[in-house]
Amino acid sequence: MSLEAHAASARGGFACLFSTSDEYETALIAERRAQGRYIKSRSYWPLALFVGCALIVAGTVLLFA
Repeated sequence: MSLEAHAASARGGFACLFSTSDEYETALIAERRAQGRYIKSRSYWPLALFVGCALIVAGTVLLFA
């Protein structure tokens, strides 16, 4: 009897909780959102790069003017 119970529990361990990959992706994204991984934070890198490039262009123009 215990051998059959162990065999049944072993077979149940291989079962997948999701029937499609879309269900898996939806559950994965929901779990990551619950963990706070997709929180938008304010990034100043694009502004800093723009100002840096603008200063380089202005310096080059002033150098060759």
